[in-house]
Amino acid sequence: MKISVVAALLLTAAALPAAAQSGPSPQEQMACRGDAGKFCAEPIGKPPQMNACLRENKSKLSESCRKVVESRGG
Repeated sequence: MKISVVAALLLTAAALPAAAQSGPSPQEQMACRGDAGKFCAEPIGKPPQMNACLRENKSKLSESCRKVVESRGG
């Protein structure tokens, strides 16, 4: 399944917890783009489900994405 860059950025932005005061930085988006597409493609466009998916798959995430998820409360 191919995900366009724009869709991947939106996916990653939606994946970060709503409790965060600011949106993800471009670096944070890039850190999780591949992992979000690989492990959490189904909940695209559903931020609560995406957040839960990334947290559930935290042990499988790349180190850089895991750090982003943890820094955002996941």
